[in-house]
Amino acid sequence: MIELTKMNSSKFFINPHLIEIIENTPDTMITTISDKKYYVLESVEEVTEKINNYFKDINSGRQKRNKT
Repeated sequence: MIELTKMNSSKFFINPHLIEIIENTPDTMITTISDKKYYVLESVEEVTEKINNYFKDINSGRQKRNKT
């Protein structure tokens, strides 16, 4: 999950696997595969950087894993 900031400055987490589109409209709008839309304070570049870092962490095995 990546942490983003809504337009009202509240923080939330989103699963990057569910992001379909990131647009600059002029605010940054994220559309998920279920067509839900989120406007965030981060720029398109910041969101894509967070997504890239998330996938790098997963691929390197640095993400914490729950042991069940």
